[in-house]
Amino acid sequence: MIYKILADDEWRAARAAGSFVGTAMDRQDGFVHLSAPDQVVETARRVFAGVTGLTLLAVDEARLGDALRWEKSRGGALFPHLYGALPVDAVVTAHPLPADRPAGDAVAELLA
Repeated sequence: MIYKILADDEWRAARAAGSFVGTAMDRQDGFVHLSAPDQVVETARRVFAGVTGLTLLAVDEARLGDALRWEKSRGGALFPHLYGALPVDAVVTAHPLPADRPAGDAVAELLA
């Protein structure tokens, strides 16, 4: 399982469209940023500190095919990058994150 954190409204739009083309940062970088289980809490803390209205997607990487590549990123660690849209049918679960807790703490609790 790999993970994507995105805004609630982005997830609603993706469900309606059948796929997620990425956040503004994803589109700028040319791929959808994803995180492995041991990376997603730190991603939540670094990228989404102070942000509310978020959803954590658990994604079945086997459903992404050759568009998924593991590439060096933060600190030289290999991160999953999706070169293409994320199909909604690859999402196993979607967890809205509570607005009253930091995203990193909420993600850590969900994955515990």
